[in-house]
Amino acid sequence: MVIGSSLTAHPFAGTTSRRLTVDGHGGPAEVELHERGDLVVVMRHGPGGRVPAHLVDHHANVRALCEAGCDRVLALGSAGGLHGHLGPGTVVVPDDFISLGRQPTFHDTTEGYRMPAIDPAWRGEVLAAWARSTTTPAVDGGTYAMVRGPRFETPAEIRLLATFADLVGMTWPAELVLACEAGLRYAVVCKVDNLANGVEGHRASVEEYLARTEADAERLGADLVAVVDALLA
Repeated sequence: MVIGSSLTAHPFAGTTSRRLTVDGHGGPAEVELHERGDLVVVMRHGPGGRVPAHLVDHHANVRALCEAGCDRVLALGSAGGLHGHLGPGTVVVPDDFISLGRQPTFHDTTEGYRMPAIDPAWRGEVLAAWARSTTTPAVDGGTYAMVRGPRFETPAEIRLLATFADLVGMTWPAELVLACEAGLRYAVVCKVDNLANGVEGHRASVEEYLARTEADAERLGADLVAVVDALLA
């Protein structure tokens, strides 16, 4: 499990923590793992969620998951809704993404050629577990547009992105690319933390984003625990 900025602490009881040193982006990096049986949890933004999106070491996080013996990833992503019906609190299980900027890779040869994608079978398992384990509706499908961050987007940028996508965020497609290179099946659940800047005249603010994230944390954590327990049963 990789947890993003919608939660600053993982909600899973009974885990033990250890630090693992792996090859990160540009050198050795230390990743904190929280483990309980077959469950391995990584906080994408580091302990307390203090690492901004553009500095997240996706190489290190994915390598740590591999060294811990993982074969699949369920990720949590924070998102802005690009359309009015995808307002704060909405849960979406995307089936595609747009990320046209420079992407991370483990390769410096043509071995890096591949077609990265959300794993459809694993995504289906996650959707089914969500439906039977929570009372929170989840939107089945959607496209997430990745931006660099850490700043939020202008209304003009949002209008452009909304032509092609449903959600906007800063992280998990880069993580997915590396996970696919490493042979890990990948699926993601996104929680909408804010309506994107300019959608239906809405002017977003960092304060609004932080307040909504905090308000939804308890419910989101409980839902994640229920879904993960169902998947591991």
